[in-house]
Amino acid sequence: MAAHLRVTHNPAMSWLPSDFAHPTRVELGAGHHLRPIQESDVDLDYPAVMGSRERLWSIFGEKWNWPPTTMTYEEDRADLARHAREAEAHESFNYALFDNAETALLGCVYIDPAEDALISWWVVDEYAGTDLERALDAFVPEWIARDWPFASPQFGL
Repeated sequence: MAAHLRVTHNPAMSWLPSDFAHPTRVELGAGHHLRPIQESDVDLDYPAVMGSRERLWSIFGEKWNWPPTTMTYEEDRADLARHAREAEAHESFNYALFDNAETALLGCVYIDPAEDALISWWVVDEYAGTDLERALDAFVPEWIARDWPFASPQFGL
């Protein structure tokens, strides 16, 4: 299955305060924003992931076994539905990076439980090494520090 393998957490551990409300849209600037991924994003997510699969595997493959070469559109849809459920339950978060019109999914930011939190992200191959990737690299740690209740998040895998 195409599901990402994530760090599991002990429900007795404090992952997020019970009254925490996760952001539903975050402006990155320069015509881009982040929002929680949804099952309905599969038409944009699948080509983004599979079009950048080799580089994504080099980043996430060993840890998450993702994305597999054989991932189907329907497996991706099921994965996105799971991500949406996990976000609603505050178990983990997958934020998609979109252009403002949401005509293209350009990457993702993952916020997962760990000792405190583990944050990782990527952009599609087309934007690797560009101003957009540099903006996301600078933005994510600032956003996590500003809007999330983590004491010592880890960045990267």
